[in-house]
Amino acid sequence: MKKILFGIITLLAISCNEKKETKFSLNGATNGIENGTTLYLNIENKIIDSTKVENNTFAFNSKLPSSPLQIIIRKKDFSQFRYLWAENNPMTFDATKTDFKNAKITGSESENLNFSLNQKTDTLPRSERQKLEIEFVKNNPNSIISASMLSFYSTTWGKEKTKELYEQLSSENKNSKFGKEITKYIELNKEPKIGEKFADFESEDQNGKLIKLSELKGKALLLEFWASWCGGCRQENPNLVKTYEKFNPKGFEILAVSLDEDKESWLKAIEKDGLNWEHVSDLKGQRNEALLIYGINGVPDNFLIAENGEIIGRNLRGDELNAKLKEILK
Repeated sequence: MKKILFGIITLLAISCNEKKETKFSLNGATNGIENGTTLYLNIENKIIDSTKVENNTFAFNSKLPSSPLQIIIRKKDFSQFRYLWAENNPMTFDATKTDFKNAKITGSESENLNFSLNQKTDTLPRSERQKLEIEFVKNNPNSIISASMLSFYSTTWGKEKTKELYEQLSSENKNSKFGKEITKYIELNKEPKIGEKFADFESEDQNGKLIKLSELKGKALLLEFWASWCGGCRQENPNLVKTYEKFNPKGFEILAVSLDEDKESWLKAIEKDGLNWEHVSDLKGQRNEALLIYGINGVPDNFLIAENGEIIGRNLRGDELNAKLKEILK
């Protein structure tokens, strides 16, 4: 009897000491949304769950692959959407008096921190916003928001500042997905300047063939960064086609690096715009390795490289590019 009683007491003690695992759930309230409207829960570009709105309420009880994790709650046409940081807690979403973007969220410390920062920086000029964001990363080394932000802005803030802020992050953040992305940027980044030698790299073309920058021969080579989704790039392409047709017979070549993630969109843009030069992409979007090496923080951007490997111009467009090529391709 004593043994049985001891066993029961032991089990009760273990049960009391076990930490109850909390799970993610999101109960939402909206306004003016038609019954039966489907809402989707996305992680990046992947739909992981969906639910129906009934009487302006909805609920998600989804399993998160990690926590905290940035998700998107949206209508099919994105007419209503909200990025938010979800945690393995019961959460609420209140858009009864506003739109999705400004919905009040409870149950996630990460989302509260992120929303508070966005409210402070939303209307500020870029330079002032950047100062506050850098201060945020410094003051919140344990927050996943800091690691995410530093990863996103690494090419904008530059290698030196990124490395400084990375060193202050918690061990958990350094080992996170974002911490690994930051480490890769620091390892790869060269940020070559005008007057310096180009930084070499290798990437696959449309057919899976490896193309190495140093293997392309020409008296002048334009390293062009672009994407099919970039309006400015597509607008500039007709001018670049004319430049290529004029100067290619004289020794001008182009290597275009796409920041696309969708191969079909990339190939369609090449064909539609008539871009008859070398193209490469690793289809990693903003984590493209050539982008990280060159420190590109926006497209379109380019580097003009002379036959001796020296970078002799950056972000040259239209008449300015033509004038430079006329000068060196006599």
